[in-house]
Amino acid sequence: MLISIVLIPLALGLLALVIHSKGVRRGLLIIGAISHSIMTAVQALQKTHPTTGIWIGLDSTGLLFLSITSILFLAVAVYTVGYLGRDSDRKVMDSVEGFLFRNEPEAVFIACLLLFLSSMSMVCISRDMGLLWVAVEATTLVSAPLISFHSHHRSLEARWKYLLICSVGIAVALLGNYFMAFAGHGKIHLNLDNLITGAASLDQAWLKAAFLMLLVGYGTKMGMAPMHTWLPDAHSESPSMVSALLSGALLNCAFLGIFRAHSVLSAAGLGLFSGELLVFFGMFSMAIAAAFMIRQSDYKRMLAYSSIEHMGIMALGLGIGGLASTGAMLHAVNHSLTKGMLFLVSGQILFTYGSKKTDDVRNVIKTMPLAGILWLFGFLAITGAPPFGPFLSEMTILKGMLQSGRLFVAAGYLMLLGVIFIAMARIVIPMAFGLPEKSKSFAPSPDIQQEPIWFAGPTLALAAVILVMGLYIPGFVWNFFGKAAAMTGGF
Repeated sequence: MLISIVLIPLALGLLALVIHSKGVRRGLLIIGAISHSIMTAVQALQKTHPTTGIWIGLDSTGLLFLSITSILFLAVAVYTVGYLGRDSDRKVMDSVEGFLFRNEPEAVFIACLLLFLSSMSMVCISRDMGLLWVAVEATTLVSAPLISFHSHHRSLEARWKYLLICSVGIAVALLGNYFMAFAGHGKIHLNLDNLITGAASLDQAWLKAAFLMLLVGYGTKMGMAPMHTWLPDAHSESPSMVSALLSGALLNCAFLGIFRAHSVLSAAGLGLFSGELLVFFGMFSMAIAAAFMIRQSDYKRMLAYSSIEHMGIMALGLGIGGLASTGAMLHAVNHSLTKGMLFLVSGQILFTYGSKKTDDVRNVIKTMPLAGILWLFGFLAITGAPPFGPFLSEMTILKGMLQSGRLFVAAGYLMLLGVIFIAMARIVIPMAFGLPEKSKSFAPSPDIQQEPIWFAGPTLALAAVILVMGLYIPGFVWNFFGKAAAMTGGF
């Protein structure tokens, strides 16, 4: 049953709150991740997916984002178990959200991870714009405690900034749902199938207003500029596995909300209106990310601004339509897996060097050989270098632009990609190969140099998928991406 994809991690998360054994709680996290992956695989293997239900259903687009979430969460779950085991002897301050479990902040952390998986899954299977809104709001509430797990003053500030800005954004998105209901004159349910089928009868003025509100509201949660201000703080101050989920899975949920709204406008003949707005905000997000990555001094914030860039690329591809829209679906996969891997690697670098400042991290390739190789691998992949997956998706979007005759947009797109490549290279290459200053000499202990299996396994698995996605995509997989984009004119 489709709803079990939501209910099983929900039940396991609630169970984690009342179990006192750390080993059992961590086992629940792994069980939740594996069971979710199995259920998602079962849905993927089915030839048809029911989409006739008013509230829930699964189409190709929902399945795509559900699969991304499941794969990334499984990698994060394995990493998290090792992370918590390594840090179990550290003194962790009590958190506000743990008021019922003052001595067990880990219980809240694991529970929130599983509830996070449950709420993101609900976003993917929602067939009603109202239910989708509820699910996106739930992701905000259950992920906020994850950001401030260690209760450092900067992470607490980032959490409250995240809650405040995203709650304002989600309130604007609620207004967008009201406007969409007004567009149907109260005669059309907010079920996506009903909206698309009856799109010709929707009031176009109200529909345009609805999309503006939904774009601003979900765009805030997605991290599109200029509504992005919560993202650099939340991503950089969170534990590395939380940063991986925020960037690789949560942002996709907000993008899916915008995708759903854009599909309704496309069906109503207003695809040009919504598409041009997506192109504008996509280019603007890329420009803002490029500006803030130049001379960036914090490597986790660099990755956060990179997420803003790639959300802009996805919005740009969706707005252009056609082949570029299909490229945006492919890019959602490539970005999520690559950025998830990079954040996990950054967590190991932070643990070893004890600093997020780029100037304090040098010669990683010698200090931590595996992490250093994956750091360079991830840099080349996320900046669109061949032969990795993001190169293929970014070039697909570019080809879609050229086919659509958007030459000036294509030129700006290439220029911003070039600036971002140079900006990230100036940070990543010295970190990998640079020698430390004499006053900042670093001599790691033998224990730190040993890179554990719980780090190597998930990151190498993600790296392998990223490489394969750049070398060969089977025809049936490419057709699947086309189906995922078809509601907005992709092919």
